[in-house]
Amino acid sequence: MRTSASTASLTTVPPARRAWWSRETVAVVTGANRGIGHALAARLAEHGLTVVLTARDGERGETAAAPLRARGLAVVFRRLDVSDPASVAEFAAWLRDALGGLDVLVGNQKPAVFFFFPQLVSRPCVWMERRNSAAPARFQQEIDTNSVEHAETVLRTNFYGAKMLTEALLPLFRQSPATSRILNISSQLGLLNKVRDPSLKAMLQDEDTLTEAAIEAMASRFLAQVKDGTWGEQGWPKVWTDYSVSKLALNAYSRLLARRLQARGARVSVNCFCPGFTRTDMTKGWGKRTAEEVADVGARLALLPPAELPTGTFFKWCTPQLYSKL
Repeated sequence: MRTSASTASLTTVPPARRAWWSRETVAVVTGANRGIGHALAARLAEHGLTVVLTARDGERGETAAAPLRARGLAVVFRRLDVSDPASVAEFAAWLRDALGGLDVLVGNQKPAVFFFFPQLVSRPCVWMERRNSAAPARFQQEIDTNSVEHAETVLRTNFYGAKMLTEALLPLFRQSPATSRILNISSQLGLLNKVRDPSLKAMLQDEDTLTEAAIEAMASRFLAQVKDGTWGEQGWPKVWTDYSVSKLALNAYSRLLARRLQARGARVSVNCFCPGFTRTDMTKGWGKRTAEEVADVGARLALLPPAELPTGTFFKWCTPQLYSKL
């Protein structure tokens, strides 16, 4: 499995004459009625793919899709709540019957209450941005405050929901020579350097013993500690603890899924992408970059040429110079 930065090379998105995709290539983007998800749906459609834009709210989702279709882009809206098993099953059945499957899944699920080591390996950065440098004091305090009262919803959406949807759609990925791909929008808050519990960190690092059951047990343990009020001294990430734990679980699951699919010989790559501090509703409009800037990079990662497509890799936003090589 290509999991190291040195083996996961980046290149420019090929021009149309070299594109591996076409209008028949189907990309599903979750949580796409606004923010990063909407910008990604638009960018992929601009590249010439057929995009299924999904959202929990039908009216908002259709409102988000309409102007893209008015521009002549191939965008279809379909309601999807990743935290609802019935909604996931209905969506998978519709995708199979209406479009015959998919080629790209961009997982951008996020819970309404919020405003893919020998793990996934971070890209080397020339500099590390100061996350709060442009934010007012009030927002700095809020972004560093653990919102554990929302822990169950956050875990159910960002981890359990993402996993449930991915597993439901796996049989529908087309096994083309171009390689299908999954790109989970994640966060560096879910990297192992944020974990303060040595035993938990060791468990997540162990390639030989880590399992999906162990990841789910970790998430369940965190929720139990939230309910009994003991989570604070258990070595979990300090900043946005519930969100960080959900991304910690998502990153670990993405890595294991990449290994599982590779072992089966399935032509499906699984990677994660941290867009960094982006100006969206979630950050109350504060951030280092726009959703459109993030979408440009995310779409390039999703459309990497098959020969240069890694799996099990965590891409972290770094300098513009690095990503200009995409």
